[in-house]
Amino acid sequence: MTGNGDPAETRDVGINAYIYLYPLVTMDVTRRQATNIEPGKRPGFGPMNTFSHIRQFPPADFKTVVRPNFDTLYSSAWLDLTGGPVVVSAGADPDGRYYELPMYDMWTDVFAVPGQRTTGTEAGNWAVIPPGWQGDLPGDVDRIDSPTPYVWIIGRTQTNGPADYPTVHKIQDAFRVTPLARWGGQAPPLTAVTDPGVDMETPPLDQVNRMSAEDFFDYGLGLMTLQPPHLTDWSLIAQMRRLGLVAGARFADLDPAIQSALHDVPAAALQAMAQAFPRIAKVVNGWQMNIDTMGVYGNFYVKRAIVAMVGLGANSAEDAVYPILMADADGRPLTGDNDYVLHFDQSELPPVHAFWSVTMYDAEGFQAANSLNRFAIGDRDPLQYNADGSLDLYIQHTSPGPDNEANWLPAPNGPLGITMRLYSPKAPVLNGTWAPPAVRRG
Repeated sequence: MTGNGDPAETRDVGINAYIYLYPLVTMDVTRRQATNIEPGKRPGFGPMNTFSHIRQFPPADFKTVVRPNFDTLYSSAWLDLTGGPVVVSAGADPDGRYYELPMYDMWTDVFAVPGQRTTGTEAGNWAVIPPGWQGDLPGDVDRIDSPTPYVWIIGRTQTNGPADYPTVHKIQDAFRVTPLARWGGQAPPLTAVTDPGVDMETPPLDQVNRMSAEDFFDYGLGLMTLQPPHLTDWSLIAQMRRLGLVAGARFADLDPAIQSALHDVPAAALQAMAQAFPRIAKVVNGWQMNIDTMGVYGNFYVKRAIVAMVGLGANSAEDAVYPILMADADGRPLTGDNDYVLHFDQSELPPVHAFWSVTMYDAEGFQAANSLNRFAIGDRDPLQYNADGSLDLYIQHTSPGPDNEANWLPAPNGPLGITMRLYSPKAPVLNGTWAPPAVRRG
């Protein structure tokens, strides 16, 4: 038990420990599934220390992940630094296109983002260094220190519709991962060692959410023997230690009273996360503005866990902010039974360095087929602005008519899920002085 032997306190610490470990377990289950495959067999999947690319936007019937974007093509790489540093490389892009290579530690925090915003679009080489490594780097390689020996890179490259795919593919093909030990020489042949025991069919989120207390804590505490906690985690780790929840511990070896108190912790913690979700960010004009601690969570453990559940691999706010529409101007949820207008005064247009979009989803977070095959609309589209520079976007199920169709975001029947994306947002977004205007019934 805890210091005073109180089962309720033990359970409370157990819930906090579950929420703390949830992103770590989710990341590793995702890693195991994504890398347990031969190269080139499945887009976005492949062995560690190599990039695998998504080469096109998802079709209307795509259901693998919720809320996919229609702005960028993805390039994924899981890095294994246990054998030493690896060098991540990007080619030069004379057009200065938006791209980013956010690097996530195994706790899901973004710790470095090479790309247009930070390093520019010249060619670059970055050595990703594991904890405790000592050594020298070549002069043409910059250093990035990783908090954990495993790293996930989720690269995103601006894509201006299907006609732009060939240009984006060239940029993707220039992304490289090379062991530092092989820098300047011949890279080793790429091989995959697959484990038939890895569940390749069940989504990682479902695998994690179905784990018993014993399976979950055995998995999470086992991971902590390799993936070190953040320095600011000391206080929670001290509480966990009083229950015997230390790196490498086994649930079966805990005091039976503690095992009993922790038995229903997964269900209780998942319920707590669901209840906390609407309150992890401010809602302005009906839009949930996820800005504070986004991507770099500090000790806001419940937010980190919720984001791992609903959008694993979220950007830091400096790279992209995704306002989520929770209600219309009258405080009511949006539905395809109504017609809506999103009106921007000229001075209210989204302030971004790169670009912005609004994407339509159904209630489950999936895109819905429509006559235009249009799932998102934004400033890269041939929008029609009003004479005073303002902009009206029409959000509705049926066409607003030929004169307004360029500004139409088709909506399915039933409840709507709408997400705005602001890439490389300017200061007014980041400091909270700008938010999208309210969406009103047409």
